[in-house]
Amino acid sequence: MLKVFNEFDRDAALLAEFDAVIKCYSASCVFADAQYRQGAMDSEIKPAFRAKVAGQALTVQLSPGDLVDPLKALEMGRPGDLIVVDAGGDRQTSVVGGLMGGLAKNRGIRGMVVDGAGRDIDELEELGWPIWTRAITARGTHTMFSERKEELSINVPIQCGGVPVQPGDFIVADTIGVVVVPLAQARNVVAKAREQAEREQKTREWVTRGKTVEDLLKEFGRI
Repeated sequence: MLKVFNEFDRDAALLAEFDAVIKCYSASCVFADAQYRQGAMDSEIKPAFRAKVAGQALTVQLSPGDLVDPLKALEMGRPGDLIVVDAGGDRQTSVVGGLMGGLAKNRGIRGMVVDGAGRDIDELEELGWPIWTRAITARGTHTMFSERKEELSINVPIQCGGVPVQPGDFIVADTIGVVVVPLAQARNVVAKAREQAEREQKTREWVTRGKTVEDLLKEFGRI
């Protein structure tokens, strides 16, 4: 159903915990491992340029075959949000570009993940506003001609990259990939991710000191 517009509760304190943990190497991997390899989106969804971000999901459901730019999401977005769009996997029509990125950045929205396509990545990289998509294409939607802005739903359950996403779920996205952390499990998962990141850093320090596989297994019980 289109034209459904909901809100969700933000948790700034919990988001700050995610921000602290993702400073580690390979943040998406750490959060996938902390969920027993669950929550990782399809590997085809990749960043347009090097980036790393965490945020709460402002979800967008588009209509496959009748895509519009999700401009309504910019009106509803808040600082710390990460827009997550189900565009039906369409690789031929972009639903996000440079002007939208600039407007979103002005509102404190941290980036966008699209099960679909984007464009204007030269401008987006200069802005420092990251997108993760299945494809990059020059072809845009008809929104700029038709002025249609509401043929979509905001903050409803969606699928993105093969993973269910609920409004307010936490998203960790980096150069490697995108991972969804369900809101109900977020506090437990971020604690496990912190422990894993710290353990991996200790292991990394041992490696730089010339330790062997046997040394690592004896000290940590795993690699």
